[in-house]
Amino acid sequence: MSWIKTISYSDADARLKPLYDRVKGPDDNVDNIMMAHSLRPHSMEGHMLLYKNCIHHASNTVPKWYLEVLGVWVSLLNGCDYCVEHHFAGLRRLLRDDTHADEIRAALEAGNVSATPLEARHHAGMVYAQALTRRPAEMVEADVVALRDAGWPDGEILEINQVVAYFAYANRTVLGLGCSTKGDVLGLSPNNSDDPDDWGHR
Repeated sequence: MSWIKTISYSDADARLKPLYDRVKGPDDNVDNIMMAHSLRPHSMEGHMLLYKNCIHHASNTVPKWYLEVLGVWVSLLNGCDYCVEHHFAGLRRLLRDDTHADEIRAALEAGNVSATPLEARHHAGMVYAQALTRRPAEMVEADVVALRDAGWPDGEILEINQVVAYFAYANRTVLGLGCSTKGDVLGLSPNNSDDPDDWGHR
């Protein structure tokens, strides 16, 4: 599941078990990316707070399915198969159109943003995500202006930025600790966006 020791749900102590209870899915399943934090539960708590607030918060106005597109794209750019598979499964569930989801993935896997069957403003968001992922130190104000010109208001530009930044963190957590999808249930997420304290995966 990972290259470091992890603590199972059944062996979790009084500090870890309540956190597992908050993030678990069916049959007490805890995603391996969360279990990788089990030796330091406070870092799991921080990870979930960031994840929930970046992607699954009621105040976001960028459609959640598009935030998942960005997550899949950044994860592909970083070579993080774990996050690609998890978040593509979530994207398919949100779109409820497997053909469209598969077309999006095929274009992204080919590295061809313009061929992605989405609107021009979505393409602009993916161009920004690629630049921030590949050349973060070279970002300039014009990168943000391009998003604004494509129709994204500044609050949504911030959402896009934070999702791209979150996946940089998540990808490096997974890749640096050797997390696999073995035993995970793909595509689950904390879908109750109205309650920031509800982290349950379903």
